[in-house]
Amino acid sequence: MKRGKGMKFVGDSRITADKQKFIPKDYSEYPGRTEAFWPNFLLKEWLVGAVFLVGFLCLTIAHPAPLEKMADPTDTSYLPLPDWYFLFLYQLLKYKFASAEFFVLGAIVIPGLAFGGLFLAPFLDRGKERRPHKRPITTGLMLLAFAAVFWLTYEASAHVDWEEKAEANQPVWPDDQPSIEIDEADPGFAVYEANSCIDCHGGDLAGGAAAPPLFGMDHDVEEIKDIAVNGIGTMPAGQFEGSDEELQQLAEFIASVNEQAAEEE
Repeated sequence: MKRGKGMKFVGDSRITADKQKFIPKDYSEYPGRTEAFWPNFLLKEWLVGAVFLVGFLCLTIAHPAPLEKMADPTDTSYLPLPDWYFLFLYQLLKYKFASAEFFVLGAIVIPGLAFGGLFLAPFLDRGKERRPHKRPITTGLMLLAFAAVFWLTYEASAHVDWEEKAEANQPVWPDDQPSIEIDEADPGFAVYEANSCIDCHGGDLAGGAAAPPLFGMDHDVEEIKDIAVNGIGTMPAGQFEGSDEELQQLAEFIASVNEQAAEEE
């Protein structure tokens, strides 16, 4: 073989000839108009997000959200409220144009258009300007969404006494409740059920949002009979409808439950 013949050079395209480190583009020729995403823009976003996160955590520690009682399917008088971040949708469904026969409009169509508008905002306004008054579509949608959510949330929460609601709905965990066996064969329980006492005080007499528990009371049979007929506190008079014998059976049944609860304690 002669010199220089039969020799071939092979190169690998996967290896660059001169590999350089990542150097962000120089945006100095566009002052105040744009900047590198990494690390300039992303670092600012992280810092702002961290400040809001720390502030939110401090707020939750200083003012924790009040818990409500354990769920009771027998309590038909309880009025549930959504969490604070859904109160604006809860308020929207109170208006005539978004409730009753227009429920689909208020529950699906209006929220769908609102969130769809926010989702499409970057595609509807693709301008390169960063100043708000130069981006009317995006700025208008943002201000409209903020004003609507703020106002609807305020309207939903302004008519609720949150401290009273939290006080009336203190959670009672199963371990804290006395283990009381309700004798449903007792004639007093039949009277208790027939007079709709079970709707407010529950099948286990543990009470509900609109009524206190019927055990742990310091009342004798005669006092219970008087309360059943004449009412007490938020309980109006005239709730009991029955004979004197049934009233006696009801009072003795409630008194026996109280005695059992006192023994458990």
